[in-house]
Amino acid sequence: MKVARAERAPEDSLPSDVRRLLATRAVRSLGQGVTVASFTLYLHALGYRGAEIGAVLMAGLAFGVLMTLVVGPMSDRRGSRGLLLIYEAAAAAAALAAMLSRNEAVLIVAATIAGFGRGANGAAGPFAPVEQAWIARETDGAQRRRALSLNATLGFLGMAAGAALVALPAAVGRGFEDVASYRWLFFVPLAGSLAGIALIAGAREPRARVSVLAQRAAPTPDAASEAARVIRRENRDLRRLATTNAVNGLAIGIIGPLMAYWFARRFGELPAAIGPALALAFLLAAAGTVLTRRLGERLGTVASVVGMRSVGLVALLATPLVPRFGEAVALYALRAVFNQGTAGARQAIAASLTRPERRGLAASVQSLSLQLPRAVGPLIGGSLIGSGHYVLPFLIGAVLQGLYLVLYWRFFGGLDAAEG
Repeated sequence: MKVARAERAPEDSLPSDVRRLLATRAVRSLGQGVTVASFTLYLHALGYRGAEIGAVLMAGLAFGVLMTLVVGPMSDRRGSRGLLLIYEAAAAAAALAAMLSRNEAVLIVAATIAGFGRGANGAAGPFAPVEQAWIARETDGAQRRRALSLNATLGFLGMAAGAALVALPAAVGRGFEDVASYRWLFFVPLAGSLAGIALIAGAREPRARVSVLAQRAAPTPDAASEAARVIRRENRDLRRLATTNAVNGLAIGIIGPLMAYWFARRFGELPAAIGPALALAFLLAAAGTVLTRRLGERLGTVASVVGMRSVGLVALLATPLVPRFGEAVALYALRAVFNQGTAGARQAIAASLTRPERRGLAASVQSLSLQLPRAVGPLIGGSLIGSGHYVLPFLIGAVLQGLYLVLYWRFFGGLDAAEG
């Protein structure tokens, strides 16, 4: 009996560092939930037009891409803990500046650094590959899939709670007619970053594991040939990952960060209604991560991703066609279950494409290939919504999502057999 319990422990219990990273994700996502539900509305209240709002979001996403290029591969050589502490400190400073300053230039700089309104599900912005690689190094197999699924679930729950907080000013009699009410919402991401600093500072990152091939000082010709074959296969899979993510990223960027603005323009709703609507979507997305994991255990991880997102695609097409706010919210929430709920599974698939010593590279490819085209999307979507085109952004996104699903299944469908 004792032996059986000892064998199950690695599967049933996550490493302490991973638990700290999950807790950090949860507190960070609270602040992101607040800004995704309010930041575009704040800019709208300041008089920014749709294209200008899209440009601000694009600047934050583009800055994130540049930073990812620098910090992603560094985690394989220099570790993750210090890099994540730098990120949290910078995010805290940006939130404090946005809360205290009335200068719009300060707000835009802070938004560019911290990526306000991007809706990253609690991920560490451009440092997300660092965080993801750390989790991947300390877990393996089913435990890794569980850790990344739980990571996504906690992120969505935090985003839901944060988005719901946007209704608080109206509930206490301080509506958003006073633009200063928006500034005080930045206290939540500030508090989340400070809590994240405390959690990460207490972690003790293990040394990176080195593969058997890398340990051999003088590999035999057969070993060298095998190593080259493995690298070629990994590089091919990473190129495929980048291709599919690029299509997906553009589709997400066109409408994803702009949903609060779309609800406001399409139905004339205020933050007090939009915040809870987005909170419902994030809450159901958390349930979607659990559903994806359960389906993955029965059907395979890739099959569950493609099946779930196919349902989400139908909901995406239907959302702009309904005439009432409540119906649009219901469809948006349904889409969140089947689309955003696959986030943890997709991260697990990306992590499985390389050996441990290249997990930082894999996570960087995963993030960069998604974020670079996603940075362009808000400019397109903001311009269309600002011009009164409330359906076209969804149609463009749906076409791109359909192409993504075809490519994803063609490139990675065979991984389910290997997983089983």
